[in-house]
Amino acid sequence: MIKNLWINLPVKDVEKSKTFFTNIGFKPNTAYGNNAFSASFLLGDKQIVVMLFSEAIFKGFIQTETADTTKGTEVLFSIDAESREEVDALAKLVETAGGTLYSQPTEVQGWMYGFGFIDLDGHRWNSLYMDMSKMPK
Repeated sequence: MIKNLWINLPVKDVEKSKTFFTNIGFKPNTAYGNNAFSASFLLGDKQIVVMLFSEAIFKGFIQTETADTTKGTEVLFSIDAESREEVDALAKLVETAGGTLYSQPTEVQGWMYGFGFIDLDGHRWNSLYMDMSKMPK
């Protein structure tokens, strides 16, 4: 039976990526996974684990090459927000920390508000506030 989900990502520079994710509000996981080759974070109420690994270590796990994030996107990670203001605040943190917004904060379909960003290694993320009272039935 599945108990947890861990997200594992390759990064070019563990320390720079660790600083980036800490600066945008990811909670460092001090229990394990933090050394010169990896960093660990806990996200959200469910404490989803996000692991960052140097590309060399990551390639050892996957037994293949990593995706070229400059040419395409394999996955989009979505972060839930509790308000429009929280979305706006995260967008500002991402830009200040060195990330790139590929979509400015905006309303979508009349019931969602969000933005998209690219981290230091080209992985794509978005953050959404969903007003469920306005969600089409």
